[in-house]
Amino acid sequence: MNYEHIAKQLVSLLGGKENVISAVHCATRLRLVLKDEKKVDQQAIEQLDGVKGAFSSSGQYQIIFGTGVVNKVHEQFVKEVGLQNVNADVHQQALKQKMNPLARLAKTLSNIFVPIIPAIVASGLLMGLLGMMKAFKWVAPDSAWIVLLDMFSSAAFIILPILIGYSAAKEFGGNPFLGAVIGGIMTHPALLNPWGLGSAEPEYLHFLGFNIAMIGYQGTVIPILFATYVMSKIEKSLRKVVPHAVDLLVTPFVTVILTGFTAILLIGPLGNIVGKGITTTLNFVYDTGGALAGLIFGGLYSMIVITGVHHSFHAIEAGLLADIGKNYLLPIWSMANVAQGGAGLAVFLKSKRTKTKEIALPAAFSAFLGITEPVIFGVNLKYRKPFIAAAIGGAVGGAYVVFTNVVANAYGLTGIPMIAIVAPMGMANLINYLIGFAIAVGTAFVATWILGFKEE
Repeated sequence: MNYEHIAKQLVSLLGGKENVISAVHCATRLRLVLKDEKKVDQQAIEQLDGVKGAFSSSGQYQIIFGTGVVNKVHEQFVKEVGLQNVNADVHQQALKQKMNPLARLAKTLSNIFVPIIPAIVASGLLMGLLGMMKAFKWVAPDSAWIVLLDMFSSAAFIILPILIGYSAAKEFGGNPFLGAVIGGIMTHPALLNPWGLGSAEPEYLHFLGFNIAMIGYQGTVIPILFATYVMSKIEKSLRKVVPHAVDLLVTPFVTVILTGFTAILLIGPLGNIVGKGITTTLNFVYDTGGALAGLIFGGLYSMIVITGVHHSFHAIEAGLLADIGKNYLLPIWSMANVAQGGAGLAVFLKSKRTKTKEIALPAAFSAFLGITEPVIFGVNLKYRKPFIAAAIGGAVGGAYVVFTNVVANAYGLTGIPMIAIVAPMGMANLINYLIGFAIAVGTAFVATWILGFKEE
């Protein structure tokens, strides 16, 4: 494969180098911000050697090349358009300028919570291991194993505001370490830790006419998001007026003290009310709607993926874990994702074009591992009816996992990898997840076979 030749062809088909604002790549896709996407020759791009699909989503034009190829194409492409010095931060800023407000909010929340996923997944797995050791009595209840694993598994949730503070400040343009400090203030040992302490009552501190409940925000999401946003605004405003000679002394001091008072007196209590309101609403819909809620959410989720807004759900899922200790949304999303894989598998077997088969099979297995963009944009959405069939499979699978109360103890994993965060919640939970998996994939496969599709 001649990567330099592909890059030259891409530049021409994208409307010339002057139409390319920014270019980066992920594991499988070349991600571009363009001035005018109407200049793109979509059909010609999809016929290029190595291209497995192309689509526009949330302000980005993305071209799927696959692992091991995309980085080599990117290297040649940035040389052609003169964007060798563009990094991820520059790309994100260019991207945000192209987004509508809703997409911009979703992208912001995604950038904050996606980096935290490894910590949440690790904690979920450790909680599962701890639960199994207790349930099967592998060790004595007072064993050092129990004590230490309890510390290891709960740590990420206890310091969650610190993790979010760091990540959010980085996203909001503030100093990430000051964001971590604000998270530290809101989880200080002087405050009652509500995470895992049940009905313990906090003490009250009388300050300037306020009665401050000395309760911490361990495991919470909304309060630290609000607080870090305010902190970043204060910091950036101060840097505009404070002389450079004293900036290091004055700006952090004033930022922390103003944000600290605001967070404890106002933002924290208000954020808790908002967070609990979101959880209460979701619980009501989940408990009242039952299987119908799973049917609707599972059927619509892939449409939400197209907009890119689905990444913002991590914030809601983190809130559920903090408030009720389980995530009942992720199993629904997983059913929608694997259903896309089932539809892609049917396209592979039913298709007569070699190129379609080359794309459909690996894209389908990618969906089973939780990565759906290749199969959605490269196969199912392209032929339309397989996408509809996948929505049907996601709806039926979603209804089943809600009906059987399947839950996870973390967020961030779907498909086959999600077994790791479903299994710790019990054998029945695991079995029902696998049954739902089979239902979603099977329904999507059969629906695709029946509906058919017309190949170009």
